[in-house]
Amino acid sequence: MKIEIWSDYVCPFCYIGKRRLEKALEDFPHKDKIDIEFKSFELDPNAKRDTDLTIYEILAKKYGMPVEEAKRMSAGVAKQAAEVGLQFNFDTSIPTNTFDAHRLAKYAETKGVAKEVSERLLRSYFTESKHIGDKDYLKELAVSLGLDAAEVEDVLAGNAYEKDVRFDQREAREIGVQGVPFFVLNSKYAISGAQPPEVFAEALAKVWEEENEKPKLQNFESKNKSETSYCSDDCCE
Repeated sequence: MKIEIWSDYVCPFCYIGKRRLEKALEDFPHKDKIDIEFKSFELDPNAKRDTDLTIYEILAKKYGMPVEEAKRMSAGVAKQAAEVGLQFNFDTSIPTNTFDAHRLAKYAETKGVAKEVSERLLRSYFTESKHIGDKDYLKELAVSLGLDAAEVEDVLAGNAYEKDVRFDQREAREIGVQGVPFFVLNSKYAISGAQPPEVFAEALAKVWEEENEKPKLQNFESKNKSETSYCSDDCCE
C-alpha cells in the first residue's frame, strides 16, 4: 500500500499528523507492506529565508489577529503536540522559507533516507529551533544522516530537484489540496488534516480490503475536530 503525504516542514499539524499516522500503523497488521512517500508543499512560497519577525508576529499578520491571540493559539497546538510525544518550542522557532529543505528531501529520497531527513527537518524546526532555511545547517543535517557532504553542497548550491518539488506542488493543485497535511492512500482515499489515529486506522483497513478495487477518492473526516487550530480540520493553509 502506498501513502503519499503532502506537507511542509513549518506546518505544526504536519508533524502532529505524522505521529498520529505512525500510531495507527503500529497496530496495522500489514505495516511492513506500507510505502510512504513525502510530497512537497510550501505554506508560503514567498516567505523570506531570513526575517526579524517572530512566528507569533507572522501568524498575527497572516490571520489578522493580535500577537497575544497568536500566542494562545500556538500554545493550544503545542498542547496537542505534547499529547503525541512532541515538544514544540514556538517561542524560539525561526521562521524561514522551506524550498531548499524540500529540495534536500528530494535528494535524500534518491539515497533512501527521505523518511529520516523529513523527520529531522520537522524536529529541527519545531523542537530544536534550528534555521532550516540556512544552507549550512541543511548540509550539517544531511551529513549527520550519512549523506555525502560534497553532493549535498552541490545540490544546495544550484537548483537541483527544483522540478521534483514543483511537480509535487502542481499535483497538489490538480487534486484539490488546499491545506496540509494531506494524505492519499493508494490513490483511493484522501485524509485531510491531522486526524485522530482511529481515522487513519479505518482508512488503512478499508483500503487494504479493497486492494483490487478502484473507488473514487473519498475523504475521511474526524468526528471530533480540534477547537484550536490554524485552520479547519487541523491543517495548515
